[in-house]
Amino acid sequence: MKLAGKCAVITGGSGGIGGAIALRLAGLGARVAVGYHRHREKAEAVVASVRDAGGWGVAVGADLTRRDGPRLLVEKAREALGKIDIMVHAAGVEFYRLVADTGDEDLRHLLDLHLASAFSVARQALPDMIRQGWGRIVMVGSIWGEVGAAGEVAYSAAKAGLTGLTKALAKETARAGITVNAVAPGVIDTGMNGAFSPEEREALLARIPLGRFGSGDDVAKAVAFLVSDEASYVTGHVLWVTGGFDPLP
Repeated sequence: MKLAGKCAVITGGSGGIGGAIALRLAGLGARVAVGYHRHREKAEAVVASVRDAGGWGVAVGADLTRRDGPRLLVEKAREALGKIDIMVHAAGVEFYRLVADTGDEDLRHLLDLHLASAFSVARQALPDMIRQGWGRIVMVGSIWGEVGAAGEVAYSAAKAGLTGLTKALAKETARAGITVNAVAPGVIDTGMNGAFSPEEREALLARIPLGRFGSGDDVAKAVAFLVSDEASYVTGHVLWVTGGFDPLP
């Protein structure tokens, strides 16, 4: 699974999963653009780790919830990289709230960040991929986008939209040599799950047959497979990365 000569953009690259994806793809030889919004220092730390390991990376900032944010991010990345072969959308935030306590602005923000920006960055990256006759797009969804979660209805809805986007875009771009897939992580031990109490963590762990929480690198390995030539006949697929997690309470 070598990616030498490939250029990858990772939105949300300053986060635990996005950062792990950037490091994994760079380790396979790709030049990476690490996207961020508020956490520039974290993105720069990911880039520093990439360079320390002998890879090539750059941090690119933009607010993906703004109308021109996805375009700005992709343009900055293209200017730094020269081209875009791989687009991984890992930007996202956690949101635990009952429907009755979820406002219209909350829902709009989640849809803008998780779904609308995914649509936009993919659209912005497609011309490079079509021109090259080769491309890889991977959406980082969630197990809750597949089965839904009480207390995370708005989040689940936004992530579920990524599934529809993935499957439809895969059909539309296949003849251009582009594959589009998604990963659906389960309980990953990153900052996004830091709100769980020790009791909640213990209860979640009991529902994971492999007996441990996932890591950002577990997700990154799945993404690395999907963007490689090893997965050249895989498209329109949502790959669960859950350790066998039982999502039903």
